[in-house]
Parts: sequence; C-alpha cells; structure tokens
Amino acid sequence: MCGIVGFTGDAQAAPILLYGLERLEYRGYDSAGITVNSGAGTLLTEKASGRLANLAVRTDNGTTLRGTCGIGHTRWATHGEPTDNNAHPHVASSGKISIVHNGIIENYRKLKDWLLDKGVKFHSETDTEVVSQLIDYYYEGDLLNAVRKAVYKLEGSYALGIVAADEPSTIIGVRKEGPLIAAYTEDAAYLASDVTAILKYCRDVIYLEDDSIVVIKPGSVTCYNKYGKVQNLTPVTIDWDIEAAQKGGYAHYMLKEIYEQPRVLRDTLAGRITEDGGSVNLSEAGLTREILRSVRKVHIVGCGSAYHAGVVAKYQLESFARIACEVTLASEFRYSSPVVQPGTLCVVISQSGETADSIAALREAKSLGVSVLAVVNVRGSTISREADYVLYTNAGPEIAVATSKAYSAQVAAMTLLAIALAEFNSGVNRESLLAVLGDLRKLPDLAEKVLADVAPVQLAASRYFNRGSVFFIGRGLDYAAALEASLKLKEISYIHSEAYAGGELKHGTISLIEPGTLVVAVALCSKLAEKIESNIKEVKTRGAEVLAVTSESLAGDFADSGDIVITVPDTHELLTPLLAALPLQLFAYYTALNNGCDIDKPRNLAKSVTVE
Repeated sequence: MCGIVGFTGDAQAAPILLYGLERLEYRGYDSAGITVNSGAGTLLTEKASGRLANLAVRTDNGTTLRGTCGIGHTRWATHGEPTDNNAHPHVASSGKISIVHNGIIENYRKLKDWLLDKGVKFHSETDTEVVSQLIDYYYEGDLLNAVRKAVYKLEGSYALGIVAADEPSTIIGVRKEGPLIAAYTEDAAYLASDVTAILKYCRDVIYLEDDSIVVIKPGSVTCYNKYGKVQNLTPVTIDWDIEAAQKGGYAHYMLKEIYEQPRVLRDTLAGRITEDGGSVNLSEAGLTREILRSVRKVHIVGCGSAYHAGVVAKYQLESFARIACEVTLASEFRYSSPVVQPGTLCVVISQSGETADSIAALREAKSLGVSVLAVVNVRGSTISREADYVLYTNAGPEIAVATSKAYSAQVAAMTLLAIALAEFNSGVNRESLLAVLGDLRKLPDLAEKVLADVAPVQLAASRYFNRGSVFFIGRGLDYAAALEASLKLKEISYIHSEAYAGGELKHGTISLIEPGTLVVAVALCSKLAEKIESNIKEVKTRGAEVLAVTSESLAGDFADSGDIVITVPDTHELLTPLLAALPLQLFAYYTALNNGCDIDKPRNLAKSVTVE
C-alpha cells in the first residue's frame, strides 16, 4: 500500500525517484509526487493525481526539478480524496520540511488541533500533513532531533521519509509497523518501501526494525533505535535479478506470474523432500523432528489469499495428518480472544511478511505463549524476523496485485507441513505418505501440462465475461479452492462473485440463481463427485449455466451437466487445489481482459496492506 523512495548522492535525484516510483506502481496508488532539495536552501515539489505518467509529464521526466537529494511517493488515499493537493510529499508551511508517509496517524486530529492553536496553517485534508507541520514546529536546525521529538507524539503505524531544505544531502527515514528499507553504495544512498525500487542500484539492503530512525547520506546509512542508540543491522543480499520483476514479454505481470508456477513449485519443494522421496525435511525452517512431534494443534492465520491457503491446509491437516486445525482471519484473530493450548503451533501466512493484521496476529500469538511458524516469501520481512520458525516459499518477486504464484507456493509449503506432521501420526500408514510424496514431486510437470493448453479457459472467459454475478461451488478441498477462485475473479474483473460449499446451496443461496447465472463448479474430489453433481443439477434446473473444473478421470461424470468442462491431470486428491488454481486464475485473467480491466493494478486495491 503506497510506495516510498528516496535518493541522495551525486546524480540528479528526480529521474531516479521517478524510476523507483515506477517500480512501485504495482503496490496500488491514486496520486504521486516528489520533492528535491535544490541545494540552495529550497525544496522543489511537484505532485499529480492519477497515474505516475502525469507526474512525469509535469516534471519533464524529472529534468525540471534539479538537485541530488529527494524523496518520492505513490499515494493510496485514506485521509482526503486523491487530489493534487492531498498527494504526497507534504511540505510544511515554512517550506523547510517535506515528508512522505505510508500508514495512518491515529491521533492526527488531536495533533492538528494542537498545532492550529499555535497558529499553524494547514493546506490539505491528510493526516500526513500533520507530521510535516509537527516536525517543522520542532525544527531548529537539527532535523534528526526534530524528527525524534515529533515521532514521540505520533500514534499509529507509519513509514516516513523526510528531507529539510537546510540539510541538502540528508534523508531521514522512520519505521513503525510499516515496511521500510535503506541501502547505500560508495557515493549514494537509498530509502524505499520495497526492494524493487532500488534493486537496479544495489543488492545489499537493510530492513529497518520497528521504531527505528535512519539517517541517510551519500555513502552511509546510520540506524538508531527509539532510545537513540546506534543499531548494527545486518544487510540482506537480494538473490534475484531485476529482470525477475519485469514482464518478460508477457502482456501483464499476472499472466507472467501464473506461468511461473511450475518453477515456483519446484523451488518451494526443492531440498525439502528427502533424496529417497520418502520423507519431508523442514529443518531448514527450524522445525526439527522433536518440534514436529510435539505439535497437537495448528492454528493458521492469514488475510485474503493467504487465508484461503490456510483453509486448504486445514483440510489437509485434518483429513490426512489427523491434526486438529483452526483457521482465522488475521484481522479477527487478536479480537477473538483466541484459546490456545500446550502443543499449539500458530502458522502465520503472508506473501510480503509486512501485512499489518498478520503482524498483529503473530504478536498476539506470541504473547499467549505459543510458537509461531511464518510461511512467507520475503526474506528479512517483519514476520520472518519475529517468528520462531520460518518456511520461505521461494516464489520470487510478485508484482501483480492479485496473487497467483505466491498463493500456490503457500499451499505447497503448507502441504509439506501437513505431510511432515503426518509422519508422526501412527494412524497414517506408510503407503499413504509415499503416495502423496510421489505425486507431489510430479506436480510441477503436471502444472506445465495444464498451462500448455489454455484454449478451453479462453473459450469460457469469452462466453461468460459479461455476467453480472458468478457463484463458485465446491465441497471439501474443492470448496477451499473455490474461495480463492472467487476472490481472483472479483479482484481483477470487478464482477460480483461468491464461493459456497455445495451443501449450503439449499440454505439460502439458491434463491439467487436465475436464468443466465454462471455457476463455476470445482469438482476434483472423487468421493464427493456425486454430491457436487447433484448441486449442479439443482442450479441447472433454475436456469444457471455451469462451468465445471474437474480432473481427467472425472470428466465423463460432468460431460452432460457442465456447459463447458475444463480438466486438469489426475493427482493425489490432497494436491488437487494446486492444479485447480491454474485454470481458475486464468479464467479470472481472461475475463478481466475481455472486460478491458487494468489487470495488474485493480481499482481500490494494494499489493501489501500495511495498515489495519
């Protein structure tokens, strides 16, 4: 959510800031702006609502704002409409202080009233301007000291980038519950909310800790904790190239990332299945055999697609590993007074590792005395640092707002956990373990087979793209897969979409079925095939059209009831959500494409939700 970039060095800052902001467009935004220190005691600021291209035009690609130190921002509106005036950076009335901000200042109204009483004049509707005016109020020639005094009064979550007219080569960054990184080279230094903004220039980045303040100057980065003590934070080396975050010839990032899933599955599984194929080894994540043997219950928390990955895992853990499992939305976890017992392992799933609600859930779990396993994609992220154990998904950079490969990697990682726990359950026989492990190793090849023939999916999207409402149904693991499929469709096509367990149709939902309604039936569980076929007949009787997604061996069962039938290869039923995800993601993609939607930047959404 939102994006921050800062640069100080011996090059012109504005073009570098614009480049960094372009790399952050995927995070979601509705306005953008930059401030550059002219080096002559003045700050030059330009802002524009709408796309970043508008800002590039206004600044002639950055050439009109000359100076070698500056900050930039892409804003996703919270306080105040997405107008030029409300866009970041926000410059204090004196013209001496400019800031960019991700997050929310919860006590901004109280602070604003306090400043108004002291004669400060405000020019926007934002909570961010309060911070710039507050720093300016305390500024007496020492920016770091003024920032410390101001931050002491702030309540909420935030990441800040700050420059002062009188300190022409300095940027100060502040982090509290909002992602922020810093990096430096021999003659330059950078601040950013995401590594993609600066990876072109350096690979070793410092992930700031909560309540850190960082002073950035050309060639140096100095971090302080909230007590003013210097922190020795170890840089993390980014092991993927900038090309990995480019489209690579695909029309959209989302399409590229869908097609990367066979590789992602291989990378997620690599080194975690023993060479003889007979066991799972998660010691890399810190999960020793002793720890796994002690687990009596698993409590999973996540948001959005990560939550849906958790729902898949619940079915796997309970039906196969015979481990009790509870899945809770991270935004509800700490407010639900969760009951945890000895032997509970809390699993926090997050792509970015910076999801605000998931971080809060992790901290709540730890306060209750339970161990936390993080299933995350980003090394050095807050969740990865604060968890007791970390299972990295190795999905690589995911740029599209609507996740595809990160979700599949999360499901694959949780499948490994389920199998590892099953090994310690005497009720799970050896043959069953070997069967699922054998099919798991084949899964990347099967995923490639699915992606080799997308014509049936394109046909379905071309027929059904104009439907006003779509219902997804499934049972068991198929219901879990349907939840994620429904979210994908609504995220990028803006079509109203809901997912229901097939058995719930009679309990109210079937009243919404009318002639022409599209029902997508996910049907890969053989033992539930007859049940879901009955559900299909129920909706067909009421005039619905049915798109069935099933396995090759079950295709004949749905040949008559499905208007269009899409098949995936047979695999162990524990793994079917990983194959079902592929055509369902593609259906959402091609439906959105037919509707002319901005697929990589869906309206009102951000890639990483870093505020509650």
